[in-house]
Amino acid sequence: MNVETKRRLLDALEARRAIQQFTAGVEYTTFLLDEMLQAAIERKFEILGEALNRAEESDAELMERVPEVRRIVGMRNRIIHGYDAVDEEIVWDAVQFKVPILSEQVSALLRDAGENV
Repeated sequence: MNVETKRRLLDALEARRAIQQFTAGVEYTTFLLDEMLQAAIERKFEILGEALNRAEESDAELMERVPEVRRIVGMRNRIIHGYDAVDEEIVWDAVQFKVPILSEQVSALLRDAGENV
């Protein structure tokens, strides 16, 4: 794994950590009523998606081990370019079910590259 890819994957893990920290113990209804929380989570998804997009650009073969990468990048694009059409239910679903899986996949890539994550 090249240095650029490793740096991007670490950025992705940091964004994931923030998402999980922001949502620990939070119920969906609370999320829906908290505009600041929504904005914070969406910002971290923007970073997560951009980091994975750049990692894929620098090492496409490696990123084949992260099957959801195109969907996460697509979600990032929707948040940024389709800001008026963001479905908070989809965001919440990603927080609850996709982010933990993605986290493990990215962590495994980094461990294989000798990182202590």
